[in-house]
Amino acid sequence: MRYLALDVGDRRIGLAVGDDAHGLVRPLPTLSRRRQTLDIAAIEKVAREEEVGMLVIGLPLTLAGDEGHQAERVRRFAEAARALGLPVELYDERHTSHEARLRGAKDLDAGAATVLLEDFLAQRTR
Repeated sequence: MRYLALDVGDRRIGLAVGDDAHGLVRPLPTLSRRRQTLDIAAIEKVAREEEVGMLVIGLPLTLAGDEGHQAERVRRFAEAARALGLPVELYDERHTSHEARLRGAKDLDAGAATVLLEDFLAQRTR
């Protein structure tokens, strides 16, 4: 199966695509946020072009593992994304931006989505 990872922020949405057959993940161009309906339409286009079967959306938990205000916003976005008819999985995204920075990602949002999806796929194989 192919997956589309989303690192949803207030201004941008980092994207990465990968599959569990080979475990390969690649970043995609980051989307600039406009309105939620336009953002979902842009994600639908990418999902169709990349032939993905599931969305993996980063859930921004606090360092203690709790959900704060931003996690609530991402949950609302994830609910809206369910209209695309794809399964949606929320996945802990703690430290993904930091890891992307350590890796020297030119686009931190897409880099964070890449780290998120790599971790998600690694967890599935365990």
